[in-house]
Amino acid sequence: MAQRVPLIAAELGRDADPFMLHLYTTVAEKERRLISERTKAALAIRKASGAKLGNPLYIRAAGENGRTALIQVADEHARSMLLLLRSLRAEGTITIGAVTRVLTTGRSRRSG
Repeated sequence: MAQRVPLIAAELGRDADPFMLHLYTTVAEKERRLISERTKAALAIRKASGAKLGNPLYIRAAGENGRTALIQVADEHARSMLLLLRSLRAEGTITIGAVTRVLTTGRSRRSG
């Protein structure tokens, strides 16, 4: 309502009085806040009593998804490093010290 977005309450219809709309939205917002508070309080009580929260199936799936994502990122990084190492080898940078210097400074001895 503060943004002047048209609001239609199904129970009141299109021609609802703005005051009534304001009352309905205020009550809905208050109820949303109360539901949130009750839910948080109930979860805190369950957690304090030692109950495990969450669905173990979803937790397991989330962990698997996270591991898969990390592996994909690591594989991509390894592929990019392999390309870099191959190009360094083609330039003649073959010792660990030389590779380390290039990775640290971004340039080889030959380039400055």
